[in-house]
Amino acid sequence: MNSPLLGRSLLKLHDLSFVELRYLLDLSHRVKAQRRRREATSRFRGLSLGLLFEKPSTRTRSAFETAFGEEGGHPCFLSPKDIQLGAKETIEDTARVLGRMFDGIMFRGFRQDSVEALARYSGVPVYNGLTDDYHPMQVLADLMTLEENWGQLEGRKLVYAGDARNNMANTLIFGCAMVGIELVLACPEELSPDERIVQESRNYLLDDTPALVIERNLQTALRGADAVYTDVWASMGEEDRLQERLALLRPYQINAETLSWTQKNDTLFLHCLPAVRGNEVTAEVLEGPNSRVWDQSENRKHTTKAVLLATLPLFEKTLDP
Repeated sequence: MNSPLLGRSLLKLHDLSFVELRYLLDLSHRVKAQRRRREATSRFRGLSLGLLFEKPSTRTRSAFETAFGEEGGHPCFLSPKDIQLGAKETIEDTARVLGRMFDGIMFRGFRQDSVEALARYSGVPVYNGLTDDYHPMQVLADLMTLEENWGQLEGRKLVYAGDARNNMANTLIFGCAMVGIELVLACPEELSPDERIVQESRNYLLDDTPALVIERNLQTALRGADAVYTDVWASMGEEDRLQERLALLRPYQINAETLSWTQKNDTLFLHCLPAVRGNEVTAEVLEGPNSRVWDQSENRKHTTKAVLLATLPLFEKTLDP
């Protein structure tokens, strides 16, 4: 099967067309099923993948290393102690060097323009493992998880509660629009999404999907929600603002009472992790029967493998499980 994404980078989810996003989700389901059947393959044999981390992560590192390594590839972890992006060497020069060494590069760090520069100058596929602006690999796993539970994404309602101007909210805005999920952001005015992103997302709405709704009142937002999503109240690098965020976001905590405001028994709870129990979510909800956070975490591996299979030129020319 020929991939429509061969040789491409994934820097933002909305770089994809709906057809390409659908292709990645279908491939994700297939490779997960293959892994569950314990079918051994070596599709990345002979390939090397550079993993550049300015920000640490349990899930991102584990997903890329296991997805690539169990297929016979060689993942190479590079921390800030191992590589100095834009310090002694420009990002452009680093990109050119790494592009000669690796078949693909994953970047997890601060600036979106850093990952874009790596893609522009390396000559190999580059993957955004997280920047301050976007988190496409996470939302791919989120959509896969929801699809496993719902079957069809279009027509469902998802409420994201909390800090609505972070990388997760930014990416969900586009991801939900592209697959037909109605998205409601429940947030204080001070943490509203960038208006530029809101306006741009309207170009990606699927069919008759309602435009993004921003709601200040959590109870109003949650009514009829099929899924509720939240994230930490102080993103990585903003820990010094935690007390300010606690004051702003206490009314947006997801707990047993607020979850009941959906007026549905089967509303799913999602979180990209790590979670701070007692802040954005209570342990009762995180560990409860409606929680799908561990499925999300596992699916990071399967969607990562799907992206790598779809974009890397393989020595073995088939993607078929």
